[in-house]
Amino acid sequence: MSDDTSLDAIQRKRLYWHSRRGMWELDLLLIPFLEQRYDSLEADDQAAFRQLIDEEDQDLFAWMMRREWPEDEARRRIVKMIVHHAESIDSRASRAL
Repeated sequence: MSDDTSLDAIQRKRLYWHSRRGMWELDLLLIPFLEQRYDSLEADDQAAFRQLIDEEDQDLFAWMMRREWPEDEARRRIVKMIVHHAESIDSRASRAL
């Protein structure tokens, strides 16, 4: 992370730290998505991601593990994007465990 103090840099740092959860499984899904896909998302999807990371860990976990889907359509869309990204070959190749 750079020392840039622009509004975009501050927001990006906030998103990064809020994407770091108390659950390793969520970290493995949210952080790579933020780093690799967030910047290329449409504004509506970026907003959905920002709202998503304010959700409770247990809800995020259930959604990301496909046990259930969010009722809100925009939230469901971004969750499916994150799950799809995690399952993609590019995402797995860049993940260091």
